[in-house]
Amino acid sequence: MTGTQRRGRKIMMTTGELDDFLTARRTCRVATVSAEGAPHVSALWFVWDGVSLWLYSVVRSKRWAELRRDPRVAVVVDTGEEYEELRGAELSGTVEFVGEIPRTGDLCAELDVPETLFARKYSGLEELTHDGRHAWLRLTPTKVVSWDFRKLGAS
Repeated sequence: MTGTQRRGRKIMMTTGELDDFLTARRTCRVATVSAEGAPHVSALWFVWDGVSLWLYSVVRSKRWAELRRDPRVAVVVDTGEEYEELRGAELSGTVEFVGEIPRTGDLCAELDVPETLFARKYSGLEELTHDGRHAWLRLTPTKVVSWDFRKLGAS
């Protein structure tokens, strides 16, 4: 990751904390921009491989169309109800389209890891079942900002 968090260093997550957090969370919010410049935010399942955030998106969606036109994206993953419990991360950069569109299961070594992680995380299986409606987006973030408000109570 090339971006360095300048503000909020006291509450930012360490690399290990961020990896654990992104691995455990199930839903992210993906922010895209329409051709007219209007923001669009949608919820999506994802997996984190320690380097990239992998998004498995319906290809006939507003999100997909916007990313085809402009692949810049910001993704937020967060949790917490009370102020002192808030934790999260914003990852931003440019998505890459990986594999066939839509994904039907053709061999693609680059997708072996994310598809296995996704199948385990969301269905408890070792292999992803392809529905011919989804395809993969890879975000290798150029900037990550994280926060863990639980650290505010620590000295």
